Amino acid sequence: MAHTFEELVAKQRAADEAHARVLHLRDTYGAPTAAPWSQAQTDTYETAWRAWRDLARDAQAALTEYAKDENRPRNDVEADVRKAAKTREREEASGPPPGQAAG
Repeated sequence: MAHTFEELVAKQRAADEAHARVLHLRDTYGAPTAAPWSQAQTDTYETAWRAWRDLARDAQAALTEYAKDENRPRNDVEADVRKAAKTREREEASGPPPGQAAG
């Protein structure tokens, strides 16, 4: 399946968001060795961790395929995708540029 650069960026952003969720849960719940988690906390964390793992795996596989199809070094493509994902994240966090309506 051919992927576009925009699809790669979207996949990377989804994986990054899932990773942020895992980190948030870990920070919220604390270390399971310090205070045991409830079964609901354990289930929530494991579900979030699996989602992150699956999204990251899919993003990496698509990135590898794209780099091969484009005959580009995988590391270069990955760097470009990560940069684009972070740039769009910052743009969305800051809102639309002055004079433009949110869309």
